[in-house]
Amino acid sequence: MHIDAKEGQANFVTDYDRQVQEILRKSLAEIVPDAAFIGEEGEQEAFSEKGKFFIVDPIDGTTNFIKDYHMSCVSVALIVDGEAEIGVIYNPYLDEMYWAEKGNGAFCNTARLSVSKQPLSNGIVLFGTSPYHEELNKQSFDMAFKYFKEALDIRRSGSAALDLCAIASGRAELYFELILSPWDYAAGSLLVTEAGGVVTDIEGNPITFSKPSSILARNM
Repeated sequence: MHIDAKEGQANFVTDYDRQVQEILRKSLAEIVPDAAFIGEEGEQEAFSEKGKFFIVDPIDGTTNFIKDYHMSCVSVALIVDGEAEIGVIYNPYLDEMYWAEKGNGAFCNTARLSVSKQPLSNGIVLFGTSPYHEELNKQSFDMAFKYFKEALDIRRSGSAALDLCAIASGRAELYFELILSPWDYAAGSLLVTEAGGVVTDIEGNPITFSKPSSILARNM
């Protein structure tokens, strides 16, 4: 496996990231030829609130993938006129295909998903540490400690997309990260909302796919 370092602490890309992205670029162009393509690796097309865009993370959880720590996935979202219309996340280690279509619910393989009905006091909190942004590290852990005192426990997986799948599946009650790129949350945010959850930025504002954003996903 060939590994290159990118800007930011512990930010890597492998030859597999590039290969998967190129396969997706070609395959998705055959399905929706008039959609632009925004992927994590390489040059990116400019996002617009009008038109169709695929937003793709070929391997979400690249450090996990490098370490053979089985928490990585492929994430694909179709954005139409600024709104997520379709989201697909595939976890190859468990053969779980998460998918959602706006207005038609969220699913894992054939099972319909629904967020947890438990309060935070009886819930699990998932979080990301914004590892590529050192200035946000301490604030991330301070927030995690606050939630740790309010919930049953906290978890840190290393894959934002799979954490959002866990919220949509009712396996955890809240997820937060102080900055993520659109390919980290585009598909997962639709899964959560279609499963009955809520996704905003940390301040409670609607999320956008035009630039990086903080993310707060919850069951209620």
